Amino acid sequence: MTDDVSHDKRALRAELRERRRICTAKEREESEAGVTANLIELATRLESKSVAAYLSTTDEPQTRGFLRWACEHDISVLLPISRADGLLDWAPYDGEEEDNDLIGMPAPTSEVLGPIAINDVDLIIVPAASVDRTGMRMGWGRGYFDKTLGSMETKPPIYAVIFESEFVDAVPTEIHDQPVNGIVTPSGIVTITEHN
Repeated sequence: MTDDVSHDKRALRAELRERRRICTAKEREESEAGVTANLIELATRLESKSVAAYLSTTDEPQTRGFLRWACEHDISVLLPISRADGLLDWAPYDGEEEDNDLIGMPAPTSEVLGPIAINDVDLIIVPAASVDRTGMRMGWGRGYFDKTLGSMETKPPIYAVIFESEFVDAVPTEIHDQPVNGIVTPSGIVTITEHN
């Protein structure tokens, strides 16, 4: 069963990567404006004072506009830095310098805080390959966010940033996969389950 799920996930990820890769510059620009506006609306609605988010890669829905806005509005922002043990460290983001972490993901260059720094934020924004209508999130296969979210005793609202076509009826799921409370796309915000 797990082998079949893993195979299904790999096939779906490959399809989603290709779909993201062939987006036009105009589509990317339009999606960035929508994602930024919707993330701002979400953070404002939730009255967020601190956010854990991530620096998007070229093919992902862009988070940088939102992160700049958060910094300008005195919302503290923590961004992840991948560790060799599969966990995430966190570092404050000030909108300035960035570098690549050990797996090549964009990361801040500020002081590194440990994995538990995320426990103090009031909103978590995560990347995803796809999310289904029950809130199950399928990531890109490395498990960093699943481990982080799975280790948290209490969680603030968690929203994944995806394109509309990546919100689907069902995603292949394994025992370690962690759900999200909602999604943010270029066209809107969907809350799937209220935060407990």
